[in-house]
Parts: sequence; C-alpha cells; structure tokens
Amino acid sequence: MKRSMHFWAMAALLVLGGAVVNLWSAAGEARAPRKALAEFPTEFGGWRQLGRDVRFDAATEAVLHADDYVSRDYAGEGGRTASLYVGYYLTQGSGATYHSPLNCLPGSGWTLGEPSTVEVKPADGRAPFRVNRYVIEHGPERMLMLYWYQGRGRAVASEYADKVYTVFDSIRLRRSDGAMVRVLVPFRGPEREAEETAVQFAAQAAPNLPAYVPD
Repeated sequence: MKRSMHFWAMAALLVLGGAVVNLWSAAGEARAPRKALAEFPTEFGGWRQLGRDVRFDAATEAVLHADDYVSRDYAGEGGRTASLYVGYYLTQGSGATYHSPLNCLPGSGWTLGEPSTVEVKPADGRAPFRVNRYVIEHGPERMLMLYWYQGRGRAVASEYADKVYTVFDSIRLRRSDGAMVRVLVPFRGPEREAEETAVQFAAQAAPNLPAYVPD
C-alpha cells in the first residue's frame, strides 16, 4: 500500500510538473550559464583521467536522452580507479528525465545488493549530502556504486524528493534542468575500502560540478 501511494504521488507530481513547465515554455524556460561536460577537469584532488572519454552508441544515447554527458575513468593513488558519469538535462518538461541506474543495470545483467545511503562531504567545505549506495555484480565483476541527483543548488539521493524540488523550481525559478551523477569503483578486496574510495572520489568531484550542472 505504501509503495502504491508513493507511485501515485510521484505520478501526480510528474503530471503537475510537466503542466507547469509546459506553461512556462511559452515564455521560454530560464537558462543558467554552464560549461560543456567535455570540459570537466581531467585532474582534481589527486585523481587523473585514465584514457579517453567514453562515448555511447546511438541506441544508448537515445535511451539516456541526455542533452550533455561525460563518462570517463580516473586513476588515483595506490592503483585506485573510479568511473564518473554525469548526464545533464536542460529541461524535464518534454519527456526527457534522468535515467536511473536501477532501471538500466538489471537489464544489462547486473544484480544489485541491498540499498543504503552514505554521506559525502565536498572537499571545498560545502554542505554534506547523502547519496545512494549499492554493491553491483555481473559474474565475477563487483563494483561499489554511488549515485545522486543534482541541480539548481541541491544534491539529493531520493528520486522522489528531486521530482518534488523540480516542480517547485519550475514555478519559482522557471528551471527544471539537472543531472544524475554516478560513481563506480571496481573492487575485489574489502567492500569497506571500495566505499571509502568512492566517497573520497565523490567528495573531490563534487566541488567541480556546479560549473557544469548550475546551481
């Protein structure tokens, strides 16, 4: 019953949000200045880009429907590696919206462990925020995944909360832009070490995001 109520509440918010954004579309949704994600720093906080940016095939891009994205690997000290994906949407009023990992990963053969959240403390001293945390597995591969929703000055773990904020900001700011941010850390050893690496990487990446996912 509770899950059903959440479903219908989210559905109602999406309908309301879409209606509001469509009303604003006559005047034009506001646009905040931003840099292209291809310009996201290749080095920050002891992490350095490993290889070239990943570009998805046309079919994957059609599913994601992002207006801009970056997907790349980074290497840190002690042989640590982490993968960063940021998918940015200029507006969520025309049917395009974040593509949750919970939807695409199982279809690609990945299994997800129990959900939880962890706190990320941005390296520049900004307010801490909570992110989703999962261990995902595909055959012998195991990864620690963090992801969250960011935009218009907020970073939140809950997709439901983000939809609520999107409705309010569509009215208050005439904006519905935002991004889904995902961090992946492969691991074979202790899960705790992978989590520490992922959280540390996210803390270093977070201060750079507002230039590309504007507040």
